[in-house]
Amino acid sequence: MSTSLLIVLLLLAAAVVMFVVNRPRMDAVALIMIVAMPFTGVVTIGEALAGFSDPSIVLIAALFVIGEGLVRTGVARHLGDWLDAKARGSEVRLLVLLMLVVAGLGAFMSSTAVVAIFIPVVLRICQNTGTPPRRLMMPLSVAALISGMMTLVATAPNLVVDAELRRQGAAGFQFFSFTPFGVPILILGILYMLLARRLLAGGADRAGAARRQASLRDWIGQYGLAGREHRVRVMPGSPLIGRRVGDYSDRLAGVNLLAIERGHRFRHEVVRPTPRTEFQVHDILLVDVMDTGLGIEALQREYGVAPLALSDGAWFADKAQEIGLVEVILPTGSSLAGQTVPQARVRADYGLTAIGLRRGQTVFGAELREEKLKVGDTLLLAGFWPDIRRLQSDTADFVVLALPAEMQEVLPAASRAPQAVAVLVLTVGLMVSGVVANVHAALIGCLLMGLFRCVDLNSAYRAINWQSLVLIVGMLPFSLALQRTGGVDLAAEALLAAAGNASPRTMLAILFVITASLGLFISNTATAVLMAPVALAVAKDLGASPYPFAMIVALAASTAFMTPISSPVNTLVVGPGNYAFADFVRVGVPFSIIVMAASLVLVPWLMPFH
Repeated sequence: MSTSLLIVLLLLAAAVVMFVVNRPRMDAVALIMIVAMPFTGVVTIGEALAGFSDPSIVLIAALFVIGEGLVRTGVARHLGDWLDAKARGSEVRLLVLLMLVVAGLGAFMSSTAVVAIFIPVVLRICQNTGTPPRRLMMPLSVAALISGMMTLVATAPNLVVDAELRRQGAAGFQFFSFTPFGVPILILGILYMLLARRLLAGGADRAGAARRQASLRDWIGQYGLAGREHRVRVMPGSPLIGRRVGDYSDRLAGVNLLAIERGHRFRHEVVRPTPRTEFQVHDILLVDVMDTGLGIEALQREYGVAPLALSDGAWFADKAQEIGLVEVILPTGSSLAGQTVPQARVRADYGLTAIGLRRGQTVFGAELREEKLKVGDTLLLAGFWPDIRRLQSDTADFVVLALPAEMQEVLPAASRAPQAVAVLVLTVGLMVSGVVANVHAALIGCLLMGLFRCVDLNSAYRAINWQSLVLIVGMLPFSLALQRTGGVDLAAEALLAAAGNASPRTMLAILFVITASLGLFISNTATAVLMAPVALAVAKDLGASPYPFAMIVALAASTAFMTPISSPVNTLVVGPGNYAFADFVRVGVPFSIIVMAASLVLVPWLMPFH
């Protein structure tokens, strides 16, 4: 063993120890390795940093942006809601459906892409159901890795092994040659994760924090808003038509106009009413009638409007994407103290409407318009979400006391969902067809997401999980260093020599162990590049068919369940699942043994040696 190889192995061992003890955090360990590796003399500083330009790193970053587009437009939410609805409250059913959907999609596109897209979907499901993300994030990564065993294009190692077969004169694999192996392993994976959920107990429940936050429903009860909401349509002949909202603000005392629904030929919008907004025929007005003694019939008679049915849910729940509520408190020195709500010009200055007032245990309803505000009063304001967000930066007259949990659910680009789906379909189609490289397809998808305004530049940068990218980049130099110092060849030759005159099935087991073990430290693609020629050479020496030996290498390369650095798929779920290194070891090692056992049964059976 050369001195250079020894130094590289010592650095690798140090990195693994720091990962295991989780000190310092994983991306910091990766940065330490980037700095340390050039001192070995095996790689240059340029090579240590080359991972930042690696196509796989750019691909992952681009997929984060595409995933953000699906989140901002509500596509991820609808998919999560569909899974949640189909699960009907059962965590078992939810886990099964999630793994089936992820494995199915991953069979035709990058497993890394699937995980990047499904992380926000799973987080939303966890928020809705109260399920700790720890219990679903690892099943997500397991299903994505298994998807690599489903089709020829599902993962790069499959294509590497297929190319080596063809290079040596064999016919190569067909598109679905992997499916008979992947489907049984997927079933085993689902059954195993149902049992292994207990191993993922504990840890922070990130879904719970959002659920404990105040909700719109809480405030509806506290301030007595139920029954005050109405929807009315401006009918032909109404005196409102052509008049401005400001013309009627004094006449409609006790009635708050919150929003106007206005239909167009190809779209429907919710309009923020301003004093200069003109009423149009067939406008639908969303009003809050504070004075319960003022019947909606009076509005109908005087202003020519017709009442409409309300949607299910309290207080315009169907418009929660546009309008919401916020609780504010009047601080010492507020210029609004001593004024009534109309005098305070809350609507004119802030674009929000005061619909509730609480002073101690006393809640004011219709009478809040005459009540003079005092320091320490809590006001409930209603309005459009952008106005509510702007209020957070104003600390002179108001201090935001509480924001509702629903604010996290607001979709900045809800109307762009069809475009986001079209971009996703195009990106996946380009990846599957191979017309352009995967990273090229993902970058095209990013640009189209921006062009259709599904994401903006700020949200795109925020969407990228830089911690995961730095971790992957920091481990890439080890692959190059181990190859240059002969470490990979030395390990493979030693293990093969120890096998002696073993049977073909035993040689399959040895190849599986070598491939899976190398995958702990270097990328599964690099592992396949190194092990595919070895596997085919073994088959030739034994006088056996090359296909079972090539297949065992491909399956083992996807058996990357054992550590968070075995695959980018695992790395992506570390943060959202709040996992430690030991979590992957506890769950991944037993399942890797199960996959190996299943492979050793299925491969010789479906692909005979002779």
